[in-house]
Amino acid sequence: MPKMKTRRAVAKRFSITASGKLKRKRANLRHILEKKSNKEKRRNVKADYVHAADEGRMKRCLPGI
Repeated sequence: MPKMKTRRAVAKRFSITASGKLKRKRANLRHILEKKSNKEKRRNVKADYVHAADEGRMKRCLPGI
């Protein structure tokens, strides 16, 4: 049987931490920033983790990583 392929789009957006969690970038920081508060923008700069309910699906897309 051939090797499972990694979904490249997922590999570029997520990284696996040492504890096995998936790290992701937060949304809403690309455009229309004038009307967003500084607190909201500052919070969105920081990385976040994928929710436990979605983690299994994301890890299936990343078999080689």
